[in-house]
Amino acid sequence: MAFAGGTDVHEEQAAAGARRAADAAPAGGLTPYLDPLRVPPTVRPRPAAGGGPDEIEVGLRATWVRMHSQMPPTLVWAYDGHYPGPTFEVESGQRIRVAWANRITGRYPVTAGDAPLLADGVPSSAVPGRGADFTEEKDVADLPAWTVTHLHGAATGGGNDGWAENAVGYGETQLSEYPNEHRATAWWYHDHAMNITRWNVYAGLAGSYLIRDDEERALNLPRGEHEIPLTLSDRNFEVDPEGRPTGELLHKVRRLPTPNEESGEFVTLPFTGPYTLVNGVVWPHLDVEARWYRFRLLNASNARIFDLVLIDEDGRPVTDAIQQIGSDGGLLPRPVPVDFGDALPRLRVAPAERMDLLVDFRALRGKRVRLVNAPAGTVPGEPAGDVPFPQVMEFRVGRLPVRDRFVLPGVVSPSFRRLSHNTPHGHRLIVLTPTQTRGGRGHAEIWEMAEVTDGSVQPPADGVIQVTDDKGTTRTYRRISRTFDDALGIKVHHGDHEQWSFLNLSGIEHPMHIHLTDFQLMGRDPYLVDGFDPALGGTRSPVAYNTDPAAAIPLAPNEQAWKDVYRVPGPQMLRVMARLAGAHGRFMYHCHLLEHEDMGMMRPFTVMPPEVMKFDHGQPGHGGH
Repeated sequence: MAFAGGTDVHEEQAAAGARRAADAAPAGGLTPYLDPLRVPPTVRPRPAAGGGPDEIEVGLRATWVRMHSQMPPTLVWAYDGHYPGPTFEVESGQRIRVAWANRITGRYPVTAGDAPLLADGVPSSAVPGRGADFTEEKDVADLPAWTVTHLHGAATGGGNDGWAENAVGYGETQLSEYPNEHRATAWWYHDHAMNITRWNVYAGLAGSYLIRDDEERALNLPRGEHEIPLTLSDRNFEVDPEGRPTGELLHKVRRLPTPNEESGEFVTLPFTGPYTLVNGVVWPHLDVEARWYRFRLLNASNARIFDLVLIDEDGRPVTDAIQQIGSDGGLLPRPVPVDFGDALPRLRVAPAERMDLLVDFRALRGKRVRLVNAPAGTVPGEPAGDVPFPQVMEFRVGRLPVRDRFVLPGVVSPSFRRLSHNTPHGHRLIVLTPTQTRGGRGHAEIWEMAEVTDGSVQPPADGVIQVTDDKGTTRTYRRISRTFDDALGIKVHHGDHEQWSFLNLSGIEHPMHIHLTDFQLMGRDPYLVDGFDPALGGTRSPVAYNTDPAAAIPLAPNEQAWKDVYRVPGPQMLRVMARLAGAHGRFMYHCHLLEHEDMGMMRPFTVMPPEVMKFDHGQPGHGGH
């Protein structure tokens, strides 16, 4: 007897049995789903006497945590000694002041280095431990406890935002005020120290931050013990002579085989690790009742993009259990079914992205279902490429029926309004370059571009890009910045609407994050980028909109709301729009692959009152004294 696809029933049963046996066997020296999920404590600031903002202190300190019961404890840096940090829960409009107190002592908890691209034919990043030809970056061991906390997603003044160079050392305190003037959402906080964010976050400095409001409460969503944060990350560890992980954090990245011609140095790739952690536990399990749950998912990895699938014990996707009701900036207009079909074949979540998920376990009584990482084109639950261990976590559903009065609403956020392109707005073009581009020293860069209309530049030339849009209009742009320390190029009038277009000329998918505000997705446009010559550092023929109907890029239903992180694959132009308001000051935008951010894919921008900008020295009529 066979199914329509020709698979023998006995063969399928045998394969399912093999999968169950593999799940029970050690993977990389550790048994999957052995340990229970750890849930961070909750901090609920209360208004201070007299109605002023609540003031609380959060201590950053070194501590030891057990990430798996079969592995020795791990030294980490943690907020208030918890890994991940405690979950803040505040009301919309509840202003608080946080003293982020650096109390970190002792050695740096991360060993860093690089290894060849491949080890025995597989990515070296997929191999636990150092492996062959590992080269340690010894200067990392000498790093001080130098940290600055950024509340990711917050509309707060530039002085409170966690500017990368405003980090503090041991015994010092960073003072920040957060107005929390925002709809219900999930933010998160993490270290943002200049040049070393990738290692400080890897050391453990991250936590969740929830905002509540009346619109959310009216939905009667699962709450209390039925609302659980799920913070995903990936790690590697040192191993002992028998290949068992020792618990010591190892930040091993892959290096390209030859040095870069411009710098003479080896270029390394962003970090991905073989072990997946949820709330600081490697491959945990969670006992759940047969009812609805709400999970506040966060990808806190350095650079790992997860492609999540919920599968049953036989490896088949569970197609009718998950509804996404929110993203980075708050509730979606309507629930989005996550059925792992054509619209959403995977729940793809990049670093810093958040997802508000409802999971209905009622039809799964007595079963075990697993969340796995399954990159596109792979079989869910099977190892592939740099995902040697696809396990993420397991849900163990109780056998008893539970009375659950929750009803999934047809509309989640009636207050949501789409932005229109008819709204008066300014334009910014930001180009994401290939790693081999002239002057980039082997690294991807952010180029801020200015349109040239007076014929003062003549392509082809270094830093000059021509773009032909969907209407056939060709425009010429010149590069005005490429590194963090270049002159300020983006000055925004507070309250203005702007469309930022990110044109990715490479094949690397960059999750772009803009501080201060949420944006809405206006479009994803396919482009033909062969006209860009990396050796020249400009276009020899225009980068052109791809008019082939088959190249059209549909917008995913779960990203058509407010967000502050957008994935920008290439070759593509992503267009997002926002009203930049709520605070003034100097902010940053950057790629949220932390290794890219640290290596230069970050730029500043300012938001100032329009009345003040009239006197800006760069404005006509105000350049003299």
